[in-house]
Amino acid sequence: MPLNEKIGTFPFIFVAIISLLISLSVAISVGSVSVHLSTVWGVLLNKLSPEIIQQTWSKGREAIVWDIRFPRALLSIMVGSGLATVGACLQAVTRNPLADPHLLGISSGAAFGAILALLHTGLFIGLLTVPLLAFIGALFATVLILGVSRFTGATSADRLVLTGVAVSFVIMAGANILIFLGDTRATHTVVFWMLGGLGFAQWSQLLYPFVILILCGSWILSKVSTLNAMTVGDETAYTLGIQVARFRLVVFVVCALITGVMVAFSGIIGFVGLMVPHIVRMLVGGDYIRVIPVSAILGAILLLWADIAARTIMAPEDVPIGIVTGLVGGAFFIWLLGKK
Repeated sequence: MPLNEKIGTFPFIFVAIISLLISLSVAISVGSVSVHLSTVWGVLLNKLSPEIIQQTWSKGREAIVWDIRFPRALLSIMVGSGLATVGACLQAVTRNPLADPHLLGISSGAAFGAILALLHTGLFIGLLTVPLLAFIGALFATVLILGVSRFTGATSADRLVLTGVAVSFVIMAGANILIFLGDTRATHTVVFWMLGGLGFAQWSQLLYPFVILILCGSWILSKVSTLNAMTVGDETAYTLGIQVARFRLVVFVVCALITGVMVAFSGIIGFVGLMVPHIVRMLVGGDYIRVIPVSAILGAILLLWADIAARTIMAPEDVPIGIVTGLVGGAFFIWLLGKK
């Protein structure tokens, strides 16, 4: 029996939100320099409403909390929520329990576009250049995967994943060529970014993933009944008056947009979109009115703790967060295969 049937959906979501706030507090508090939780919330409250409480902390502590760790934690929340939501949507419209933006090669396409912007085209339209080209790359990868799967007849769940893996290898080969041909002084930063990291988070950049997540997430929430129908099968969806092919294409575009923007600011972070929806369905059941919001919250919590681990395992050095999620996600993937 799913956990939400025992304690109710709304209390479960309330507990999840409280867990998210606790995780956010810990993520800002820990690091190479520890900051007490009272200082963390004191700085945040003081920034939101100056002079609401007496300042007892140093300027250095305030800079660590507000300028470095808080934007990093917020970016972690947005990326985790976005990738988990994308994974849940892809698993619904493909009826493939292994669908995930990383395994299907969508993240690789986004990385190709971002690398092209960072090393070759330059920021010709400002900060929007990287997320725009990342979205175009993710969309191109999605179209390529669908085209190859249709051409080869790879429509089953396992063959679709294999198609995504093959396309991902091809796209990443192209990305590596871009790195090889790029400026050697910038390649080190790009390679570290490809491994997944949130250390470059800045307040000025958070608006883009936030807006995309709110707009696309709102649209996805408005389509939960359609997503439920898609999980049953195309025939059932047709009988309910759903234009299956058109809806699936729109979902792929929305997922490519979310993935592209998130990858542009965080690098390639794998397996979040695979793990979280499965855990959520075990907790709250398969109804997407619950799966989508809980996936968003749980994805944020998961990536916050992955970032905490990345910052503390080899402190004061940051381990790329993609390594942490890869280790955990790889083990989860093996377990999932064993469950058939």
